[in-house]
Amino acid sequence: MRLTRRQFVAGGAAALGAAGIYELVDRFATAPERESTRVLPSEQHVLGRPQVIVDNGVEVVVPPLHHEVVTARLNVKPTAAALAEARATLSETLQELDARYEPAPKGLSISLGWGLPYFTRYVPALAEEHLPVDVRASKAAGAQVRGLIDAIRFPSDPEDLILEDNDVAIFLRSDSMDFIADGSASLFDEAKGLFSITSIRRGFAGGGFDGSQSLPKQMAMAAGIGGAELIPDTAELFLGFTSTQKAGLGPPGIANFETLPGYTDQFPDGYFLGGTAMHLSHLFEDVEAWYLNFDFPERVATTFKPGLDVDEGTQTVPQEAEDANGSKAVERDAERYDAVGHSSVMQPASRLQADVTGNDGIVYPKGTAIPQRADFNTLDNPFFWSARPAVDGQGDDPAAGLHFVVFTPTSDDFHRTRLAMDGILPDGTSIPLHPRSRGQGFNSILQTTHRQNFLVPPRRNRSFPLSELL
Repeated sequence: MRLTRRQFVAGGAAALGAAGIYELVDRFATAPERESTRVLPSEQHVLGRPQVIVDNGVEVVVPPLHHEVVTARLNVKPTAAALAEARATLSETLQELDARYEPAPKGLSISLGWGLPYFTRYVPALAEEHLPVDVRASKAAGAQVRGLIDAIRFPSDPEDLILEDNDVAIFLRSDSMDFIADGSASLFDEAKGLFSITSIRRGFAGGGFDGSQSLPKQMAMAAGIGGAELIPDTAELFLGFTSTQKAGLGPPGIANFETLPGYTDQFPDGYFLGGTAMHLSHLFEDVEAWYLNFDFPERVATTFKPGLDVDEGTQTVPQEAEDANGSKAVERDAERYDAVGHSSVMQPASRLQADVTGNDGIVYPKGTAIPQRADFNTLDNPFFWSARPAVDGQGDDPAAGLHFVVFTPTSDDFHRTRLAMDGILPDGTSIPLHPRSRGQGFNSILQTTHRQNFLVPPRRNRSFPLSELL
């Protein structure tokens, strides 16, 4: 079910038309009943009306079944005329797709993230003038820091981690593989010639909330992943616990550049008002080690926090705003248990530490999640298709992993949360555990291979942002 040699040599356009092992998704899972809506959010990164269910007394957002990220470099000359033509072509294609489909999950949602290479090559002067300024990070650094900055290495990263330099990443989500295939074919039509695809990344999400065997379990079994038989039958993700709890996902709008006071300079009339920062990375997950070396209580402690009393087999563990930890609570856990939980150690950075009234007039209570995660499991190794397989370490066999996509108010905001995952908290506290130790949350079973930051403009400026100002 993998690409044939002919398809691989033909390049990314041919690979977009090949389903590979992911054709099994529609055999194993049926899309849930969804509400319809034709209302397009002004934000690219916000979905339509995802289904919310209650599991173990906890509200859970049911994500789209199918996910695809395509990264690319541009085949456009850095001139005003060439950019104007490219902008019109891409805008027309996106408008046609908007008219054809309602937003995901039931329809198709497309988020275009633009990398620093695009801004520095094509619109450098305008980028200097209009890119969001990260007010908080600038104050801490004593110098101007933009809302979009280069991805960095973190203490737990392997030495061979690749920091990428793509011009653009296009993120497609839907309950329908056919809708995604149609969207990809339209955007990457070779006749238009706008993009040279560098990678195709695919995956899925979906728990067995109705009691049936979940998609991750069935896909891992079909692919022969080590430890697949140990995954709980109704697990939403390979590692067994529900991750799309409504309280654990930032509410709509909170990740916008302008929403939280003191984050950026985009309120009230910035060019990127309604936009956000996007982080994209790939991680391998050692499923077999997770289930063989960690018993259920330790998996709970590692995922959430030490000392939680959770009934054996529970998958959805409450993570409400009032449950969020601050730095002192994390320090106490580390001292008492010589371990911290993945969720709890990040909460001093990923949750509001006080009530905040947003620039949108909404009061966000203390403990509210800020990041809007959109990660999904994958069998890519590390990608479904790569334009440079030797550099990317492309393998032929399926591998359990995660394509991590998250929207945050600035790139630095993601960096703060990711550093906390390694035990370096926003107030300067450093947890005295090795970054890859068994006690440092998930880190001992994860291995990041690729990473890059992007800027996702509002819908009105999604096609070649800033180029219309040349």
